[in-house]
Amino acid sequence: MDIGTGLIGLGAALSVAIATIAPGLGQGNAAGKAMDAIARQPEAAGEIRTSLIISLAFMEALTIYGLLIAFLLLGKIA
Repeated sequence: MDIGTGLIGLGAALSVAIATIAPGLGQGNAAGKAMDAIARQPEAAGEIRTSLIISLAFMEALTIYGLLIAFLLLGKIA
């Protein structure tokens, strides 16, 4: 194993780690704020829930992009 292979593996690991931590924190924050908003205005729960689900889907897409980059980097090793 040469140094380039090790750096590619490290890059893949960091790609997944960073792409998972940041959206995870964002999703937790968004869900907490949405629950707070629903508790304050229960009549707007449907609109808040819809907005929450759309925003969570976009955040989850960021995680999937990080996983895709990791797969592409690992494909360079093999």
